[in-house]
Amino acid sequence: MEDRQLPKWSEIRELLQFRSFEMDPVQRRLARAFTIADLRTMARKTTPKAVFNYTDGAAEEEITIARCRQAYRDVEFSPAVLRDVSDPDPSTKLFGRTIDFPLVLAPTGYTRMMHNDGEKAVARVAARNNIPYTLSTVGTTTVEDLAKAVPDGNNWFQLYIAKDRSKTEGLLERVLTSGYDVLMVTVDTQVGGARVRELRDGLTIPPTLSPQTFADMALHPSWWFDKLTTPPIEFASLKGFGGNSAEVADQVFDPALTFEDIAWLRKVWPHKLLVKGIQTVKDAERVVELGCDGVGLSNHGGGSWTGRPPS
Repeated sequence: MEDRQLPKWSEIRELLQFRSFEMDPVQRRLARAFTIADLRTMARKTTPKAVFNYTDGAAEEEITIARCRQAYRDVEFSPAVLRDVSDPDPSTKLFGRTIDFPLVLAPTGYTRMMHNDGEKAVARVAARNNIPYTLSTVGTTTVEDLAKAVPDGNNWFQLYIAKDRSKTEGLLERVLTSGYDVLMVTVDTQVGGARVRELRDGLTIPPTLSPQTFADMALHPSWWFDKLTTPPIEFASLKGFGGNSAEVADQVFDPALTFEDIAWLRKVWPHKLLVKGIQTVKDAERVVELGCDGVGLSNHGGGSWTGRPPS
Protein backbone atom coordinates (compact mmCIF):
# COMPACT_ATOMS: atom_id res chain seq x y z
CA MET A 1 0.00 0.00 0.00
CA GLU A 2 1.10 3.58 -0.68
CA ASP A 3 2.26 5.52 2.34
CA ARG A 4 -0.12 8.31 3.26
CA GLN A 5 1.05 11.88 3.78
CA LEU A 6 -0.51 15.25 4.36
CA PRO A 7 -0.42 17.53 1.32
CA LYS A 8 1.84 20.53 1.37
CA TRP A 9 0.28 23.98 1.29
CA SER A 10 2.19 24.80 -1.89
CA GLU A 11 0.52 21.84 -3.61
CA ILE A 12 -2.96 22.91 -2.46
CA ARG A 13 -2.33 26.52 -3.42
CA GLU A 14 -1.77 25.52 -7.03
CA LEU A 15 -5.25 23.99 -7.12
CA LEU A 16 -6.99 26.98 -5.56
CA GLN A 17 -6.64 29.73 -8.13
CA PHE A 18 -9.40 32.14 -7.15
CA ARG A 19 -10.45 34.73 -9.69
CA SER A 20 -10.11 38.37 -8.73
CA PHE A 21 -13.43 40.15 -8.32
CA GLU A 22 -14.41 42.21 -11.37
CA MET A 23 -16.19 45.45 -10.48
CA ASP A 24 -17.72 46.02 -13.92
CA PRO A 25 -20.89 43.87 -14.07
CA VAL A 26 -20.71 43.56 -17.86
CA GLN A 27 -17.12 42.33 -17.80
CA ARG A 28 -18.02 40.04 -14.90
CA ARG A 29 -20.77 38.40 -16.96
CA LEU A 30 -18.61 38.17 -20.08
CA ALA A 31 -15.87 36.43 -18.09
CA ARG A 32 -18.37 33.64 -17.41
CA ALA A 33 -19.41 33.30 -21.05
CA PHE A 34 -17.68 30.42 -22.78
CA THR A 35 -20.17 29.75 -25.60
CA ILE A 36 -22.74 31.59 -27.70
CA ALA A 37 -25.37 29.77 -25.63
CA ASP A 38 -23.93 31.41 -22.49
CA LEU A 39 -24.24 34.85 -24.11
CA ARG A 40 -27.81 34.06 -25.12
CA THR A 41 -28.70 33.11 -21.54
CA MET A 42 -27.20 36.35 -20.23
CA ALA A 43 -29.03 38.40 -22.87
CA ARG A 44 -32.32 36.85 -21.83
CA LYS A 45 -31.70 37.94 -18.22
CA THR A 46 -30.50 41.47 -18.91
CA THR A 47 -32.87 42.68 -21.66
CA PRO A 48 -36.65 42.98 -21.83
CA LYS A 49 -38.41 39.98 -23.33
CA ALA A 50 -39.57 41.90 -26.42
CA VAL A 51 -36.03 43.07 -27.20
CA PHE A 52 -34.63 39.58 -26.69
CA ASN A 53 -37.31 38.07 -28.94
CA TYR A 54 -36.54 40.60 -31.68
CA THR A 55 -32.93 39.44 -31.70
CA ASP A 56 -33.51 35.76 -31.05
CA GLY A 57 -36.66 35.08 -33.06
CA ALA A 58 -37.55 34.52 -36.68
CA ALA A 59 -40.58 34.34 -38.96
CA GLU A 60 -43.76 32.36 -38.33
CA GLU A 61 -43.05 28.90 -36.85
CA GLU A 62 -39.29 29.58 -37.02
CA ILE A 63 -38.78 26.47 -39.14
CA THR A 64 -36.01 27.99 -41.25
CA ILE A 65 -33.91 29.21 -38.33
CA ALA A 66 -34.21 25.77 -36.73
CA ARG A 67 -32.95 24.22 -39.97
CA CYS A 68 -30.03 26.66 -40.00
CA ARG A 69 -28.99 25.72 -36.46
CA GLN A 70 -29.30 22.02 -37.23
CA ALA A 71 -27.21 22.44 -40.37
CA TYR A 72 -24.37 23.84 -38.26
CA ARG A 73 -24.71 20.96 -35.82
CA ASP A 74 -24.49 18.52 -38.72
CA VAL A 75 -21.20 19.93 -40.01
CA GLU A 76 -18.49 17.27 -39.76
CA PHE A 77 -14.77 17.76 -40.22
CA SER A 78 -12.38 15.08 -41.44
CA PRO A 79 -9.11 15.99 -39.70
CA ALA A 80 -5.79 15.36 -41.39
CA VAL A 81 -3.32 14.77 -38.54
CA LEU A 82 0.47 15.09 -38.26
CA ARG A 83 0.55 18.50 -39.92
CA ASP A 84 2.36 21.52 -38.52
CA VAL A 85 -0.34 23.69 -36.95
CA SER A 86 1.91 25.67 -34.63
CA ASP A 87 1.33 28.88 -36.60
CA PRO A 88 -2.07 28.70 -38.32
CA ASP A 89 -3.02 31.45 -40.75
CA PRO A 90 -6.78 31.79 -41.36
CA SER A 91 -6.38 35.03 -43.33
CA THR A 92 -7.67 35.38 -46.88
CA LYS A 93 -8.18 38.01 -49.56
CA LEU A 94 -11.59 39.47 -50.25
CA PHE A 95 -12.11 42.17 -52.89
CA GLY A 96 -8.41 42.96 -52.95
CA ARG A 97 -8.01 43.34 -49.19
CA THR A 98 -6.46 40.87 -46.80
CA ILE A 99 -8.74 40.02 -43.88
CA ASP A 100 -7.56 38.06 -40.85
CA PHE A 101 -10.44 35.59 -40.82
CA PRO A 102 -12.92 34.46 -43.52
CA LEU A 103 -15.86 36.21 -41.89
CA VAL A 104 -18.02 39.25 -42.63
CA LEU A 105 -20.23 40.73 -39.91
CA ALA A 106 -23.69 40.98 -41.45
CA PRO A 107 -26.09 43.94 -41.26
CA THR A 108 -28.72 44.09 -38.54
CA GLY A 109 -31.49 46.61 -38.00
CA TYR A 110 -32.25 48.48 -34.78
CA THR A 111 -28.90 47.46 -33.25
CA ARG A 112 -28.94 50.19 -30.60
CA MET A 113 -32.08 48.66 -29.17
CA MET A 114 -29.84 45.89 -27.85
CA HIS A 115 -26.69 47.89 -27.05
CA ASN A 116 -26.17 51.63 -26.55
CA ASP A 117 -23.21 51.87 -28.93
CA GLY A 118 -25.01 49.66 -31.44
CA GLU A 119 -23.44 49.58 -34.87
CA LYS A 120 -20.37 51.51 -33.73
CA ALA A 121 -19.54 48.81 -31.19
CA VAL A 122 -19.84 46.04 -33.80
CA ALA A 123 -17.75 47.99 -36.32
CA ARG A 124 -15.01 48.57 -33.73
CA VAL A 125 -14.83 44.84 -33.03
CA ALA A 126 -14.62 44.14 -36.76
CA ALA A 127 -11.84 46.71 -37.25
CA ARG A 128 -9.93 45.39 -34.24
CA ASN A 129 -9.99 41.90 -35.79
CA ASN A 130 -9.47 43.09 -39.39
CA ILE A 131 -12.72 41.76 -40.84
CA PRO A 132 -15.49 43.63 -42.72
CA TYR A 133 -18.56 45.07 -41.04
CA THR A 134 -21.79 45.85 -42.89
CA LEU A 135 -23.99 48.77 -41.80
CA SER A 136 -27.70 48.29 -42.43
CA THR A 137 -29.97 50.72 -44.26
CA VAL A 138 -32.29 50.41 -41.25
CA GLY A 139 -29.47 50.73 -38.75
CA THR A 140 -29.59 53.14 -35.83
CA THR A 141 -26.33 54.89 -36.74
CA THR A 142 -25.92 57.07 -39.83
CA VAL A 143 -23.45 56.21 -42.58
CA GLU A 144 -21.50 59.36 -41.70
CA ASP A 145 -21.34 58.72 -37.94
CA LEU A 146 -20.15 55.14 -38.38
CA ALA A 147 -17.41 56.23 -40.81
CA LYS A 148 -16.25 58.87 -38.33
CA ALA A 149 -16.36 56.46 -35.38
CA VAL A 150 -14.40 53.71 -37.17
CA PRO A 151 -12.42 55.48 -39.94
CA ASP A 152 -9.92 52.63 -40.34
CA GLY A 153 -12.55 49.88 -40.54
CA ASN A 154 -13.34 47.76 -43.58
CA ASN A 155 -16.85 49.20 -43.62
CA TRP A 156 -19.49 47.97 -46.05
CA PHE A 157 -23.05 49.24 -46.55
CA GLN A 158 -26.21 47.17 -46.95
CA LEU A 159 -28.88 48.70 -49.17
CA TYR A 160 -32.63 48.30 -49.57
CA ILE A 161 -33.62 49.84 -52.90
CA ALA A 162 -36.41 52.30 -52.09
CA LYS A 163 -39.51 52.77 -54.21
CA ASP A 164 -38.33 56.31 -54.98
CA ARG A 165 -35.07 55.69 -56.81
CA SER A 166 -34.00 59.31 -56.37
CA LYS A 167 -33.95 58.79 -52.60
CA THR A 168 -31.83 55.69 -53.07
CA GLU A 169 -29.43 57.69 -55.25
CA GLY A 170 -29.21 60.37 -52.55
CA LEU A 171 -28.39 57.75 -49.94
CA LEU A 172 -25.76 56.19 -52.20
CA GLU A 173 -24.09 59.58 -52.63
CA ARG A 174 -23.74 59.82 -48.86
CA VAL A 175 -22.37 56.27 -48.71
CA LEU A 176 -19.76 57.09 -51.37
CA THR A 177 -18.80 60.37 -49.71
CA SER A 178 -18.32 58.54 -46.41
CA GLY A 179 -15.79 56.18 -47.99
CA TYR A 180 -17.66 52.87 -48.22
CA ASP A 181 -16.47 50.81 -51.19
CA VAL A 182 -18.54 47.62 -50.95
CA LEU A 183 -22.33 47.69 -51.36
CA MET A 184 -24.50 44.75 -50.35
CA VAL A 185 -28.06 45.00 -51.72
CA THR A 186 -30.66 42.83 -49.99
CA VAL A 187 -33.32 41.32 -52.25
CA ASP A 188 -35.26 38.85 -50.10
CA THR A 189 -37.42 41.09 -47.91
CA GLN A 190 -39.65 42.90 -50.38
CA VAL A 191 -42.56 41.25 -48.55
CA GLY A 192 -41.80 40.53 -44.91
CA GLY A 193 -42.88 37.42 -43.06
CA ALA A 194 -44.94 37.33 -39.90
CA ARG A 195 -42.58 37.48 -36.95
CA VAL A 196 -44.98 36.04 -34.42
CA ARG A 197 -42.96 36.77 -31.29
CA GLU A 198 -42.87 40.46 -32.18
CA LEU A 199 -46.56 40.53 -33.01
CA ARG A 200 -47.34 39.09 -29.58
CA ASP A 201 -44.96 41.50 -27.86
CA GLY A 202 -46.26 44.49 -29.83
CA LEU A 203 -42.76 45.27 -31.09
CA THR A 204 -44.07 46.34 -34.48
CA ILE A 205 -43.71 49.42 -36.70
CA PRO A 206 -45.15 51.52 -35.17
CA PRO A 207 -45.00 49.88 -31.70
CA THR A 208 -48.21 48.47 -30.20
CA LEU A 209 -46.87 47.44 -26.83
CA SER A 210 -49.18 45.40 -24.64
CA PRO A 211 -49.46 46.02 -20.86
CA GLN A 212 -47.57 42.75 -20.32
CA THR A 213 -44.71 43.89 -22.57
CA PHE A 214 -44.54 47.28 -20.87
CA ALA A 215 -44.55 45.64 -17.43
CA ASP A 216 -41.72 43.31 -18.45
CA MET A 217 -39.68 46.26 -19.69
CA ALA A 218 -40.23 47.97 -16.34
CA LEU A 219 -38.37 45.08 -14.71
CA HIS A 220 -35.20 46.16 -16.52
CA PRO A 221 -34.53 49.69 -15.20
CA SER A 222 -30.93 49.78 -16.43
CA TRP A 223 -32.13 49.14 -19.98
CA TRP A 224 -34.73 51.92 -19.67
CA PHE A 225 -32.15 54.31 -18.21
CA ASP A 226 -29.78 53.65 -21.11
CA LYS A 227 -32.48 54.21 -23.70
CA LEU A 228 -33.88 57.37 -22.08
CA THR A 229 -30.46 59.02 -21.71
CA THR A 230 -29.14 58.32 -25.22
CA PRO A 231 -30.32 59.54 -28.66
CA PRO A 232 -33.65 58.12 -29.87
CA ILE A 233 -33.67 54.79 -31.68
CA GLU A 234 -34.63 55.40 -35.30
CA PHE A 235 -33.71 54.59 -38.90
CA ALA A 236 -30.76 56.97 -38.62
CA SER A 237 -29.67 57.07 -42.26
CA LEU A 238 -33.24 57.55 -43.51
CA LYS A 239 -34.18 60.77 -41.73
CA GLY A 240 -34.48 62.57 -45.05
CA PHE A 241 -37.13 60.13 -46.31
CA GLY A 242 -39.85 61.86 -44.28
CA GLY A 243 -42.76 60.41 -42.32
CA ASN A 244 -42.96 58.21 -39.25
CA SER A 245 -41.20 54.85 -38.93
CA ALA A 246 -44.03 52.92 -40.57
CA GLU A 247 -44.15 55.32 -43.54
CA VAL A 248 -40.37 55.16 -43.94
CA ALA A 249 -40.43 51.35 -43.88
CA ASP A 250 -43.13 51.37 -46.55
CA GLN A 251 -40.87 53.49 -48.77
CA VAL A 252 -37.79 51.34 -48.24
CA PHE A 253 -39.17 47.89 -49.06
CA ASP A 254 -40.26 47.65 -52.69
CA PRO A 255 -42.26 44.51 -53.63
CA ALA A 256 -41.85 45.38 -57.33
CA LEU A 257 -38.06 44.89 -57.27
CA THR A 258 -36.69 42.94 -60.28
CA PHE A 259 -33.42 42.07 -61.98
CA GLU A 260 -33.79 45.30 -63.97
CA ASP A 261 -33.28 47.23 -60.72
CA ILE A 262 -30.07 45.32 -60.07
CA ALA A 263 -28.88 46.27 -63.57
CA TRP A 264 -29.72 49.92 -62.78
CA LEU A 265 -27.85 49.72 -59.46
CA ARG A 266 -24.81 48.24 -61.20
CA LYS A 267 -24.70 51.34 -63.42
CA VAL A 268 -24.95 53.89 -60.59
CA TRP A 269 -22.67 52.18 -58.02
CA PRO A 270 -18.99 52.40 -59.07
CA HIS A 271 -17.45 49.92 -56.61
CA LYS A 272 -17.90 46.29 -55.53
CA LEU A 273 -21.52 45.11 -55.53
CA LEU A 274 -22.95 42.06 -53.76
CA VAL A 275 -26.51 40.76 -53.91
CA LYS A 276 -27.66 39.28 -50.60
CA GLY A 277 -30.60 36.91 -50.34
CA ILE A 278 -29.75 34.66 -53.28
CA GLN A 279 -30.67 31.00 -52.76
CA THR A 280 -30.69 29.37 -56.19
CA VAL A 281 -27.97 28.72 -58.75
CA LYS A 282 -30.07 30.32 -61.49
CA ASP A 283 -30.47 33.58 -59.56
CA ALA A 284 -26.76 33.62 -58.68
CA GLU A 285 -25.79 33.23 -62.32
CA ARG A 286 -28.22 35.95 -63.36
CA VAL A 287 -26.87 38.64 -61.01
CA VAL A 288 -23.28 37.82 -61.91
CA GLU A 289 -24.21 38.16 -65.60
CA LEU A 290 -25.50 41.64 -64.71
CA GLY A 291 -22.01 42.56 -63.52
CA CYS A 292 -22.32 42.01 -59.78
CA ASP A 293 -19.13 40.97 -57.98
CA GLY A 294 -20.66 38.23 -55.85
CA VAL A 295 -23.67 36.96 -53.96
CA GLY A 296 -24.61 36.69 -50.33
CA LEU A 297 -26.04 33.19 -50.00
CA SER A 298 -28.65 33.96 -47.37
CA ASN A 299 -32.11 33.08 -46.11
CA HIS A 300 -32.09 36.15 -43.84
CA GLY A 301 -31.59 33.88 -40.85
CA GLY A 302 -35.15 32.71 -41.27
CA GLY A 303 -36.26 36.18 -40.24
CA SER A 304 -38.11 37.34 -43.34
CA TRP A 305 -40.20 34.27 -44.15
CA THR A 306 -40.11 30.60 -43.30
CA GLY A 307 -39.83 27.35 -45.23
CA ARG A 308 -36.53 28.25 -46.88
CA PRO A 309 -33.55 25.88 -46.97
CA PRO A 310 -30.47 26.42 -44.78
CA SER A 311 -27.82 28.42 -46.62
